[in-house]
Amino acid sequence: MAIFNTILNWVVPPASLVMLAFAWPTLCFINACEWVYSSIYSENMEDKVVIITGASSGIGEQIAYEYAKRRANLVLVARREQRLQMISENARRIGAKHITIIAADVVKVEDCRRFVNETINFYGHVDHLVNAASLGHTFYLEEVTDTSVFPHLMDINFRGSVYPTYVALPYLHHSNGRIIVNASVENWLPPTRMSLYAAATAALVNFYETLRFELKDDVGITIATHGWIGSEITGGKFMLEDGAEMQWKEEREVHVTGGPAEDYARLIVSGACRGDSYVNIPSWYDIFLLYRVFAPNILNWTLRILLSTHGSRRTSPVGTGRPLLDYSGRPLLEGTSLVNLYLVPLIMLNSVLNR
Repeated sequence: MAIFNTILNWVVPPASLVMLAFAWPTLCFINACEWVYSSIYSENMEDKVVIITGASSGIGEQIAYEYAKRRANLVLVARREQRLQMISENARRIGAKHITIIAADVVKVEDCRRFVNETINFYGHVDHLVNAASLGHTFYLEEVTDTSVFPHLMDINFRGSVYPTYVALPYLHHSNGRIIVNASVENWLPPTRMSLYAAATAALVNFYETLRFELKDDVGITIATHGWIGSEITGGKFMLEDGAEMQWKEEREVHVTGGPAEDYARLIVSGACRGDSYVNIPSWYDIFLLYRVFAPNILNWTLRILLSTHGSRRTSPVGTGRPLLDYSGRPLLEGTSLVNLYLVPLIMLNSVLNR
């Protein structure tokens, strides 16, 4: 058996790459045809019911606006009820048919049952469930002085999507609905200072990949992964830890770069209505998967060079309850620019050619 596996280790990877290279044009053509067909016959969301968690800011807020443009009925869920009031007014002006706001905590199963039951009691059904609640951090693990933040990070980034899915799943079966998951590229391309966040998103993606096989075609699942995006932190926002509650506080201006959340939200809703299984923004990040499988040392070496030049070690903000976040709850690297990430393919290519 060991000899057989050894032979396969040498034969299967290069043979698969050769087959993929020859099949690539045909696969691209098939994908293009599927995209055109699904775009023409995209799901009409008018009068459909959409539950959006984490809707009080960031990507969740922008997703609400995108569904509002499609004249859907919205159920906005978050802990900040006053903020939801303002977003509901904006969504109503954009075109939402009816909007319900519910203050709830997605890491509490009782709260999830409450907002799902309220949705069913009022509308009678649910068509899309958008899990957009997340919470990030920027710290080195060995710097942490207060580990009480660990359960909060894992709860919000993993259970905060699993619980609403678990409760809403029977009703999504009845409507042949869809689950939309807001993940990130960190689930397989984790940078520094995001160890717990990367672990939670990796668990989240694998959970929904498994669930996809269990549900078959009864309920669709769209997994959206994005790179580093522009955020509320650019307007001077910090998330402070206050016991078990997270509160938003105005702070200083922080300069970062990234793609706008509005564009990402538009693409994720369009992909969900087309029935796409994945929405990857930007899609060129996917090439790193090949490096991770076939040349992991080159990928690790390149990322180490790019990320080690930014932000020397400092006292962890977790110890004082001050994890630096963006407005979707996703973490941002201090001083890290997308320009540096664009250099990754060039650096890896140069390293390969010079080996």
